[in-house]
Amino acid sequence: MKLILAAATAAFLVSSPALADDPLLDEVVGFTGQIFHLDTGVPGMVIAAVRNGESTVFGFGEVRSGSGIEPDGETRIGIGSITKTFTGLALARLVVSGDVALTDPAGPLLDLIDTLPARDGQEIRLIDLVTHRSGLARELKPVEGIERYSDASFAANLADDPLLFAPGEGILYSNVGYDLLAMALAEASGMEYADLVQETLLDPIGLSSTGYLRPEGDNVMTGYDWNGGEMYPGEPIPNRFGASSLYATANDMVKYLHWNLDRFNQTDAETRALSHAAWVMRDGLNPVAGMDESGHMDAMGLGWVIMMPEGDRPLIIQKAGGTDGVFSYLAFAPSRGVGVFISINQFDFSAATAMATVANQLIARLAPR
Repeated sequence: MKLILAAATAAFLVSSPALADDPLLDEVVGFTGQIFHLDTGVPGMVIAAVRNGESTVFGFGEVRSGSGIEPDGETRIGIGSITKTFTGLALARLVVSGDVALTDPAGPLLDLIDTLPARDGQEIRLIDLVTHRSGLARELKPVEGIERYSDASFAANLADDPLLFAPGEGILYSNVGYDLLAMALAEASGMEYADLVQETLLDPIGLSSTGYLRPEGDNVMTGYDWNGGEMYPGEPIPNRFGASSLYATANDMVKYLHWNLDRFNQTDAETRALSHAAWVMRDGLNPVAGMDESGHMDAMGLGWVIMMPEGDRPLIIQKAGGTDGVFSYLAFAPSRGVGVFISINQFDFSAATAMATVANQLIARLAPR
């Protein structure tokens, strides 16, 4: 243990973090990140945290094995399903503008199929898609002769009776549902979905390094599979923009955390309130599947997983994401002004689970009850 702590201290001293004016924040976050990096052995990681308006970012390891480039606040990272929180925000924006209501049926906004599936008299509503209560499967099934993620692929998967339970009856994590939600929001707004996200979310919040274009250059987080093989992300697929596909930086995720924690600012106050509200409680839902990998889900916001206070840990709103060998986790305590972002670049499920635990424990240390 002494050797590990000594190594951590030595590496900490030579790192080049973006430091805060809060020395305790720097100390706790930097040491937590170094220990986690040493413990997991992932090629690279970045950790960022905010508290009371201050922020700090640390990087460890390499963005790509052998590159010699340490991750930093400007490293471009595929944030995977953290994208869903932006899809939830896009829905909130359109609710605030009056273009849609949360309880609107989704079917009339989807032109890739004549009728969206229903069961037991229950139609799939926008609120069901955003809270994973649609009854749709997690992923599209391959269909012979049809390109996956094409309109025809979605239509084929929605044919007949694909629902696993009646909408609203349970919760099953569904990437399919989120991609359909993005398509519905594009139709409701009269915009391409990427433009809707850019113009109503990324630009107003100031997330200048976040978007759907695949990043280029050396300072890009390369993902690795469980065997250490490099994973190629491929080109962006617009029909997947609702569930995943956004790239960002730790610095932009810090800005996003600040925006989410700015609860008394009247600008965007209604959008934030809709996004963070507990629209669905876990109690009474059956089934509940795919929601607890990063901490026990007690309720669902618009894309956010809500965890009620437990022990020294305050209420946490969080979302994890994984894509092409990169795992990321974003979490914040809305009433405590504290938030954390972590990303690692290896497809290691145990490390990803531990990453979320470390982040949640870090929030508890920075904002104890």
